[in-house]
Amino acid sequence: MKPAWAIGLMTGTVLDGYIDIAMIKTDGQSIEAFGPWELAPYPVDIRDLLARTFTAALEWRFEGPEPAIFRQAEIALTEAQSLAVNAFLDKHGYTASDIAAVGFHGQTVLHVAPQGGVRGHTRQLGDGARMAEIVGTNVVYDFRSADMAAGGHGAPLSAIYHKAALRKVRAGSETTILNLGGVANLTWCDGDEMIAFDTGPANAPVNDWIAQHTGGDMDVDGALAASGSVDEERLKALLEHPFLAAPYPKSLDRFDFSASMADGLGLEDGAATLTAFTAGAVGKALDLLPVRPRRIIVCGGGRKNPVMMREIGKRTGAEALPAESVGLRGDAVEAECFAYLAMRSLRGLPISFPHTTGVKTPLAGGVLAAARSAA
Repeated sequence: MKPAWAIGLMTGTVLDGYIDIAMIKTDGQSIEAFGPWELAPYPVDIRDLLARTFTAALEWRFEGPEPAIFRQAEIALTEAQSLAVNAFLDKHGYTASDIAAVGFHGQTVLHVAPQGGVRGHTRQLGDGARMAEIVGTNVVYDFRSADMAAGGHGAPLSAIYHKAALRKVRAGSETTILNLGGVANLTWCDGDEMIAFDTGPANAPVNDWIAQHTGGDMDVDGALAASGSVDEERLKALLEHPFLAAPYPKSLDRFDFSASMADGLGLEDGAATLTAFTAGAVGKALDLLPVRPRRIIVCGGGRKNPVMMREIGKRTGAEALPAESVGLRGDAVEAECFAYLAMRSLRGLPISFPHTTGVKTPLAGGVLAAARSAA
């Protein structure tokens, strides 16, 4: 297959109110070119709908029939993201026929990792067939189910794209890519060897802490954390959590580490302590790798928080660099990943691996919803 343009879509569990849209030209193996990208705002009512859907998912926990709100949210977010893709194409001078596929991640509302030989479960909301109809091109979606059915964690799936990105910027085993969304995950490569796993929380606990205490969305520029003090004794105890020392592969749900870790602290000290915990968890993760990286390329929203970046450097002993400093696009990387995975899916190439999600052998994934014109 020759390289072709593909679009990737990502909305993370941090609920920042945006649809990440990115376009790359790829054959699913190398990155030939970066196309346009943007953060498109959701309609204002969808964020509240998704928040209520998360609450329903936590009550459901894969027991009994799915909550009715799932379908309501699935339709709303599918249509919103489809219209955002159409606007994106029109804005940048492309048509649906210029795009080989859209990689539609959907919205993760609940993820339970496999444990003790019991398979895990994951649920992403997203109607690929409806998107294919609205956009008019092939849509690849439901990227995680095949992996989990095979006993994998279903996450992180970004590893194979991170590997291609590391190769593009000529980085070796001294470097890891870290994504700071709601949950944090890293990818480390040495030649053909590839390891990836969730390190712990990223922005979710501190965002929830801010929301609970101020009604705000996040600690903008880390200002509250900067004016507080880390409770080092509490942090030391938190960093003893067994997940952090557990061997990879491993994955997390957004709510596995909550803002309650800071209960009893003041607003600023709580923000500082939760921010430091994210950083300390990354340090624990680096200890698990065959070679401890000296450089961390950081993508995702957390890289915009200078306190979180400073804490990562302090508590890992590595140099933490925003993705832009090496020629990558920090807000676009995860969306680019799903464009890349869509092309791999079309080619039947694996998207998950033994040392990333824990499947026994490399495994293809994704479900194709073909556009009528392409069927």
